[in-house]
Amino acid sequence: MDLKVLRHEVLHRGKVFDLIVDQIEYPSGNRGIREVAHHPGGAVAVPLFADGRVLLVRQFRYPFGLYTLEAPAGKLNPGEDPETAAVRELEEETGYLAGTMEKLTAIYTTPGFCDEVLHIYLAADLKPSPTGHRREEGEQTMTLEILPIDEAIAMIERMEIVDSKTIVGLLMADRRRKQEKPGT
Repeated sequence: MDLKVLRHEVLHRGKVFDLIVDQIEYPSGNRGIREVAHHPGGAVAVPLFADGRVLLVRQFRYPFGLYTLEAPAGKLNPGEDPETAAVRELEEETGYLAGTMEKLTAIYTTPGFCDEVLHIYLAADLKPSPTGHRREEGEQTMTLEILPIDEAIAMIERMEIVDSKTIVGLLMADRRRKQEKPGT
């Protein structure tokens, strides 16, 4: 669509995202406002053990005031390769290293108002990091949960896992696992 930007204003520069307000003109000549949360993007690791168990983190999510079960993930640093970020976040949040990382997909989290892109990786050949986890201040209350991926999929169906990146990552990882081991 050919939109003309009449005015572009950064209202807020934040630690996680910037808030942008654009005044636009549609091809019809009508005008409108677009508010965008500009986010640098992030990376997600879906840690899958060879026996079909998955490693997830339970962490407090301030906007909802509750703990959610999620795949390890984090924001990209400026110019950072998403796979590098996924490796970093896996070790930082779980204390595990992956022997292999395979990109499963990338998703637009909320394209109606945010430009965040999350890159989702399958982390396999897992082993404990010699240095353990290195969680940031807001991550200190995280706990680890290891469960069969089939149980995690059932938790999605029961709406016990509701985080979108985790849902996509688990479904894609399960699909990849079944492609590698037909009949599972």
